[in-house]
Amino acid sequence: MLLETPSPRLMGLIGAGCAAAALGVAFASEWWGGLVPCALCLWERWPYRVAIAVGLVVTVVPRTWGKPALALLALVFLAGAAVALVHVGVELKWWKSPLPECAAPVFSGGSIADRLKAMPFLPAKPCDDPTYLIPFLPVSMAQLNVLCALVLAGFVGLGLRGRSDTR
Repeated sequence: MLLETPSPRLMGLIGAGCAAAALGVAFASEWWGGLVPCALCLWERWPYRVAIAVGLVVTVVPRTWGKPALALLALVFLAGAAVALVHVGVELKWWKSPLPECAAPVFSGGSIADRLKAMPFLPAKPCDDPTYLIPFLPVSMAQLNVLCALVLAGFVGLGLRGRSDTR
């Protein structure tokens, strides 16, 4: 082999760092870019939070557990890709969102004051309305997330086929 595969500990650290960077892009686009996340967007962030924790655990577990822990990290990234794929399907109107927060509120009966009280303080962004990070690129944030999560899962998966970290 021309290039030696990094140790599971290093792969875990890189995976945690990449997950943190992905979350950083999401938060930066919200805070400084003015993009409003929908309910599914917020769910898409959870696998990255878990990946940070699992990636850091990979760096401290006994060396014999390195590869199984790394496999768990790859599965977390694949789960993130699955959640993002659900969001892509909602954006493309292949199916309806599984989250009730993505649907318009249903009001039945009551006065106008009761209806106003039932409305959320801030309007929610519909989950089927794609958000584009790069205006001239017709790829939504959810689609970018699928790609990012799959690349990270593949990258971490490469660490599973390399050497054992027994030194």
